[in-house]
Amino acid sequence: MTVSAAGPALPAGFTAYPPDADDLDDLARLLRRHEREARGWPGADSQSVAAEVTGRGASTRLHEVVRDADGVLRAWINCHDRAAGRVLVGVTVDPDLPDHHADPLAAHGFGRAEDLGREVLERRGMATTQLDSGAYADDPRQQRWLAAAGYEQVREWWQMTRPVDPGTDAEPVVTRPGVEIRRVRRDDGVGMPQEEDLRAVHLVLEESFADHFNSYRETFEEFVNRLREDPGHRWDHWWLATVDGEPAGALVATTSTGGVDEHGRARPDSTYVEYIGVHRRARGRGVAKSLLRTVVADAAVRGRESVKLEVDAHSPTGADGLYLSLGWTTAYTTQSWHRSLSLPGSAGPGR
Repeated sequence: MTVSAAGPALPAGFTAYPPDADDLDDLARLLRRHEREARGWPGADSQSVAAEVTGRGASTRLHEVVRDADGVLRAWINCHDRAAGRVLVGVTVDPDLPDHHADPLAAHGFGRAEDLGREVLERRGMATTQLDSGAYADDPRQQRWLAAAGYEQVREWWQMTRPVDPGTDAEPVVTRPGVEIRRVRRDDGVGMPQEEDLRAVHLVLEESFADHFNSYRETFEEFVNRLREDPGHRWDHWWLATVDGEPAGALVATTSTGGVDEHGRARPDSTYVEYIGVHRRARGRGVAKSLLRTVVADAAVRGRESVKLEVDAHSPTGADGLYLSLGWTTAYTTQSWHRSLSLPGSAGPGR
């Protein structure tokens, strides 16, 4: 029997261990069952799971999987060291388990997430961090587990999508006078972008989001390295906007694989907007609209199915109005749940 330092023991016969390549297919199937139950349709695939467990994103993540006495994978605990003071927590429990089996497994999972979060703190030499987890808005069971583990719901997010028409959306984007949109520059066209442009993107986004919910400072190195871990990362999906020659806006997108449908058939890829920001001094010049039209045009040229993004349901900038006016609609809603975690003996909040 495995015992968590922070949570209850696993049920008799269950085992827990760090996953490896042999677990990838089972993890993808677990995520797909969870997504189907909680959101209404599955989207996970083995490629995205592999990127987190064994690929280039593994270095900043700590995992644990749980199997029952028959060897069936029943839970996945995932802690992502996103940046100094931010740990993303995922606890996925088999939705086919009834509550009297699933509840103790979830309690164990969130307890183990605390253990793994403290490992992150020790690695970084820090005393306290924010644990950031989430749930689909239509998943009361996950929400109940989060509340029981001491998390508080702090925000809702609209997950929006816009279909791409290759016939009409591929037209060149016309910007207002003084506004220029370009990809980050690469000297040879294939290698790393020029550091000057990458730093300009980072600075614009940091300053653009300074007054947004849960904003925090992320170093340039953390920002670039984290985004490169995404399996859909492409340097040619980074755009910089200038106004009268000065950096004023930025958009960073990734390739979102379509995965497979219920019948095992491949679905078309999409583009996902990770970040879009416009500096305060440039607002009102059509920069955000031009960036969005640019990423849609790029998706159309690439034959993508759609462009997706996330927006704060309580955005102080009214960004959702812009997205709606350009053809985005809300596909589903997610929630952010937070709590603080501290190392024993520190002065910070947490258990």
